[in-house]
Amino acid sequence: MDQVEFIRQMQGRVVDAWNSAMLLYNSAIKEISTKIEILNDEFQHTHQYNPIEYVKTRVKKPESIIKKLHRYGYADNIENMVTYCNDIAGLRIVCSFTNDIYRMADMIGQQSDITVISIKDYIKNPKESGYKSYHMLVTIPIFLSDKVVATKVEIQIRTIAMDFWASLEHKIYYKFEGNAPEYISRDLRECSGIVSMLDAKMLSLNEAIMQTKKEQVREEAERLVEEHAHGKLEELLKSSGEEK
Repeated sequence: MDQVEFIRQMQGRVVDAWNSAMLLYNSAIKEISTKIEILNDEFQHTHQYNPIEYVKTRVKKPESIIKKLHRYGYADNIENMVTYCNDIAGLRIVCSFTNDIYRMADMIGQQSDITVISIKDYIKNPKESGYKSYHMLVTIPIFLSDKVVATKVEIQIRTIAMDFWASLEHKIYYKFEGNAPEYISRDLRECSGIVSMLDAKMLSLNEAIMQTKKEQVREEAERLVEEHAHGKLEELLKSSGEEK
């Protein structure tokens, strides 16, 4: 069952329909958060490395939902809300490096009970404003007492630098109600380019560190093998001398 069908069952009971919709979205956040936590723990266990720095979640406020519906020309009713507002339940994963973003996206997409509806890669194709992030719109099943409802969640995955830029951009445009002066928009786009260079440099440094660690491990293994072989040779020579 999808959300629209579920809400139609609640028609005529406005309070119940609203509360039921919010129950689904809040439950979806709990479900997807647990999955992300488990994936991060597994990655740490397998690779001794955490790809996730932190996770943020939120459920959109009623006034924001209504404003978005009106902006896109829809009446502010609950059916339109679950049909046309795809980001009511939102989860943001903030990673250390850009390659972690795609690694996390792959792991999420491989979950058997998560259905990926759409992907928007604003890292490879940034918005005109300079905004960069990786967006996944997914559904996750919410198991109620008498039904299962596939509920939409928007997942955003970005680096720390991308998150910093996006947070400041949101605050700046909020102050100007979306009509910031051109020089501010230009400077933001320039800062976005700096963010990209920073992410690329940090990724390069991390790869260099990882390669150095691998070489150190290899050299240590070779040293231990050589010491072991030398010890065995001494034992053989000693044993041979005693036999004579």
